Amino acid sequence: MPSLSDKLKALGVQVGARNLPTPPKQLPEAHPIEEVVAGYPQSTPHGPVFLSETAYTNRYRHGQVGLCLEAPLGCIADWADERLTGCDLEQFVFLDTETSGLAGGTGTYAFLIGAGRFAGDTFNLTQFFMRDPTEERAQLHALTEFLEPCRALVTFNGKSFDAPLLNTRYTLHGLESPLPDLAHLDLLTLARRLWRDRLSDRSLGNLEIEILGFERAGEDVPGWLIPQIYFDYLRGGDARPIGGIFYHNAMDIVAMAALLNHMAQLLADPLTAVEHALDLVAVGKLFEAMGQIEQAVALFNHGMARNDLPEEHYWLTQQRLSFLHKRSQNMAAAIEVWELAADGRQIYAHVELAKFYEHKQRDYRQALDWTETALDLLNQPTASRHERQEWLGDLKHRRARLQKKLERGT
Repeated sequence: MPSLSDKLKALGVQVGARNLPTPPKQLPEAHPIEEVVAGYPQSTPHGPVFLSETAYTNRYRHGQVGLCLEAPLGCIADWADERLTGCDLEQFVFLDTETSGLAGGTGTYAFLIGAGRFAGDTFNLTQFFMRDPTEERAQLHALTEFLEPCRALVTFNGKSFDAPLLNTRYTLHGLESPLPDLAHLDLLTLARRLWRDRLSDRSLGNLEIEILGFERAGEDVPGWLIPQIYFDYLRGGDARPIGGIFYHNAMDIVAMAALLNHMAQLLADPLTAVEHALDLVAVGKLFEAMGQIEQAVALFNHGMARNDLPEEHYWLTQQRLSFLHKRSQNMAAAIEVWELAADGRQIYAHVELAKFYEHKQRDYRQALDWTETALDLLNQPTASRHERQEWLGDLKHRRARLQKKLERGT
């Protein structure tokens, strides 16, 4: 008599896990980069590398700002690198990299390098992509050829990241990097100077939103995810997620061109172009750092005259303005500012007036009066510990010295 097992087998039923067939291993479906991004393989003496090219006409606006410069770069050149003054716009290259890691180091490489240049009123973007790491030498060779007519480099955090990384990659391949010969303008450094007080987030993505008025499409890829997407592509050959990285890289470079245009306009005519009082003060500080005192004074005064300047920054700007007058030996203007600030219970102003009347006017009675009012303010609950630490000991010593001078009648 057949067993139950034999009867089940006769009906086509598999009995026991050992008899089950192993399902075939599912491999990711390969989609080469040529199917995802418009481009072509560029031949070099070191093999091919994939290139993608995009042109932006003068009608293109990145949010509210165009790409072509609408103001001279003289002020930016004075601040960043005087070599920029002698460069035509077509000799500028805007460069950004997407890398295999975010920390840098010799083990990190740039699998995608984007570089943009102006030709007339068109902004041409070329992206150099390594389909696998064996194409890096070809990629670097193609980038060198692209940079040949350039004399100025524009990046965002490129002095700390992109340029050192690429220089390292050139060295590892025994190639000479073209980057050190270029005048380098890092827009992140300038952005920090211009918007430190108004914007807590000065990343390029946030500057696009807050300054340029541009929001990226949903296809954008967050920077922290980019290395993993590339490694997944190398393992499985599916380039479809890489399209978002090309978009991310392109928007970074286009944003840099628009941001440079906006910065140039701000610095060329700040009283007309600047919308926020804090930005007026920030530009004033930049002019002060460059030794352009007359312009700095005008900007500080205009910033303080605005209703949108926060009170804390109003008093800090007024203090800065008074010290500019003092360094310029314009004591009448400095005293006028100090007296206004003293009415506003600003301790520093009382201290400065005490110094002035003691050392310049030798009016020890007035100097003692200003010293006493400063000490009174320091004894108020509103005085901070920092203010007490900074001034209390000095003011007590000044009071004792002035009292002795008055007693001696000197």
